[in-house]
Amino acid sequence: MIGVSTYLESGARWGVWELEAALLPAGYPRLVQAAGGLAAMLPPDDPAYAAEAVARLDGLVIAGGPDVEPARYGAEPDPRTGPPARERDAWELALIDAALAARVPLLGICRGMQLLNVARGGTLVQHLDGHAEVVGLFGRHTVKPVPGTLYGGLVPEETSVPTYHHQSVDRLGTGLTASAYAADGTVEAVELPSAGWVLGVQWHPEMGEDPRVMRGLVRAAATRA
Repeated sequence: MIGVSTYLESGARWGVWELEAALLPAGYPRLVQAAGGLAAMLPPDDPAYAAEAVARLDGLVIAGGPDVEPARYGAEPDPRTGPPARERDAWELALIDAALAARVPLLGICRGMQLLNVARGGTLVQHLDGHAEVVGLFGRHTVKPVPGTLYGGLVPEETSVPTYHHQSVDRLGTGLTASAYAADGTVEAVELPSAGWVLGVQWHPEMGEDPRVMRGLVRAAATRA
């Protein structure tokens, strides 16, 4: 059972309805399912319930989404940083903390990787050119793994990945190791060796054709279960 964090959005529309909704792009559950897992959506909730939620899971995915509020890492907002999603920040940071404490396998995707870094005391670059080339469309660039890392073991060769982000890791959080880089030196993957299977990737594997990262999470979750 792999939990995936979700968006809480106002004005979602389906059929005759336009209501607030807990949303998740279908690529996330489809990738979990293709990797052999069962996907469970986790809408934002009271952070006090995060440990109880994580205790029912075999693995956790923190999905992509809006910018992390700069106050979370002690910075003033850049004019190009998006509006805060405080409820989601609080819930997902609590999920990350609970997963690390319980050694539940954890995968952070895009924003999820950035939140993992912030949860460990790291900071973010608030604006980065060239990694989201067209608004609303995913681009591609290559990432190069670091040999000997968790990610390097899953994907040992340089690969082209689907990407859409304008922020990135700046100072690495405590215990985190960079395990992949873009050609411009941007950190594209991080991991936390001291906490078991913990990986963050800056790109969006749910928008691509390579299931190896998610398969790694599901295998780790199955072994733990």
